[in-house]
Amino acid sequence: MAEAENPERVGSMLEHLDELRRRLTRVVLAVGIGFVIALIFYEELWDLLRAPYDQIYDKDLQSILPAEPFSVAMRIAGFGGLLLATPYLVSQVWGFVAPALTKREKRWAVPIVAALTFLFATGVVFAYNVLPRALDVLGGFLEVEYQPTIGQYTTFALRFMAVFGLTFQFPVFLFAAAAMGAISVEQLRKGRRWAVLVIVIVAAAATPTGDAFTLATLAVPLYLLYEVTILIVRLVVRKPKPD
Repeated sequence: MAEAENPERVGSMLEHLDELRRRLTRVVLAVGIGFVIALIFYEELWDLLRAPYDQIYDKDLQSILPAEPFSVAMRIAGFGGLLLATPYLVSQVWGFVAPALTKREKRWAVPIVAALTFLFATGVVFAYNVLPRALDVLGGFLEVEYQPTIGQYTTFALRFMAVFGLTFQFPVFLFAAAAMGAISVEQLRKGRRWAVLVIVIVAAAATPTGDAFTLATLAVPLYLLYEVTILIVRLVVRKPKPD
């Protein structure tokens, strides 16, 4: 009996792999298109990226390698392309997992995709706005002449924004778990202490510098998002009716 089912299982697995391949191809193409668009405007994006640095320091960034400006332009275009493709990327991920979900779970598709996109963008914008303060605090510990290269600054700034964008999405997964009945408001409330511990650990591991200021800058909004998630779950998610 099991042997008779094997061809069907193999066929189903191949269909899933083919679907995954098609969606990955679409995502790569979307990121590629976003990359090209961002590359066209890389000078404007570079001016935007270096603005936090210029608010704190009155000296120009330097380049010590011949290919460094080109490398910076590619990284900026890559990050910009990823930002532009984020809504499509999230929709493709959801489209891949949706067939395995129930009708009740599928109705959250549009809100969840929109929330993931919005929170990622919010995290990036929040990080961009606190970046000048972070540069000021981090550069003020020792009386030394600070002369970063454009590559070093670009890597730090993009990583700083990416970390905030990614970690700001965790409330969506908590909400999704609550919507599917995997976790309740009461469990979220009782888990506040554990949430604080996990948030601090994640913030310490995720922040590019590991200093207390950057850790707190990430951990505090994450905990506030945790509390907002509890409120939204309490107001929106209905308890399943007993049979």
